Amino acid sequence: MRWSTLGRSAVDITELSFGAAGVGNLYTPVEPEAAAAALDAAWDTGIRTFDTAPHYGLGLSERRLGAALRTRPRDAYTLSTKVGRLLEPCEARGDDLAHGFAVTADHRRVWDFSADGVRRSIEESLVRLGLDRIDIVYLHDPDDHEEAAFRHGYPALEQLRAEGVVGAIGAGMNQTAMLTRFLRDTDVDAVLCAGRFSLLDQSALEELLPEAAARGKSVVVGGVFNSGLLADPRPGARYDYTAAPDGILQRALRLKAVAERHGVPLRAAALHYPFGHPAVAGVLVGARSADEVRDAAELLGHSVPTELWDELRAEGLLPKDGDAR
Repeated sequence: MRWSTLGRSAVDITELSFGAAGVGNLYTPVEPEAAAAALDAAWDTGIRTFDTAPHYGLGLSERRLGAALRTRPRDAYTLSTKVGRLLEPCEARGDDLAHGFAVTADHRRVWDFSADGVRRSIEESLVRLGLDRIDIVYLHDPDDHEEAAFRHGYPALEQLRAEGVVGAIGAGMNQTAMLTRFLRDTDVDAVLCAGRFSLLDQSALEELLPEAAARGKSVVVGGVFNSGLLADPRPGARYDYTAAPDGILQRALRLKAVAERHGVPLRAAALHYPFGHPAVAGVLVGARSADEVRDAAELLGHSVPTELWDELRAEGLLPKDGDAR
């Protein structure tokens, strides 16, 4: 594992980080035993960075992650969660699949980027986690709440960082424009960018990654498989949370063919690709089982020859410049 530093708070993050949305019953249920086994496997393979959010399974992800980490030495791992959605109890009305999670809809999400909302969210996350502190806190998906996030949410996080309540602070989104604004206009330590620096989408190369590199800030990359298409390109596979359009599917199949010509699984190439940029501190990979965790660790250990990246550029499947490969 390679280690980097996030900002002034000297929070370490490994190359491979565990994304805990899956163990929050993303799309389909995960049995408690399987979730616990996945988290144990992550620890056993050397993963020491874990990311969650109240949004994931209406708190289920935080509860399961906290249960797994409470038995581990607290200084041995880095934990991140997010603020922006408060969970309010409500009368249970079916499932939460409209929001992507196979859990009982016994809470409703309330958008809140106010200072009080940020503090309350952190307090409630600590209760669900059963832990004494959170190392990194991200403003979560403030796309439709930009001014509230910048005027109220971010200053609240900055104050909490100054008080020592949290370590590093940042924002996590599926877009690059607002994340670039956070880098330019605030003093965030890191940003989490999902789905915008992958073999299928290099839009983070336009402004976000150069801005982070120039300012000495860290970028954590999520969504390297683009919702699953780069893990298994086939008709019906998801891309950006919906069924992949045919043009995108065909591009993924071309990527797979090139990778296989060099003896590399497409999944390994997709996982390795973001590390070609110096601003990338880590890659976040979701897993639902111990086998998926071990598979991700093996993919990270797979050798990827330089010639593969050269051919992808020659085929027009990757930009000819922009990263450090």
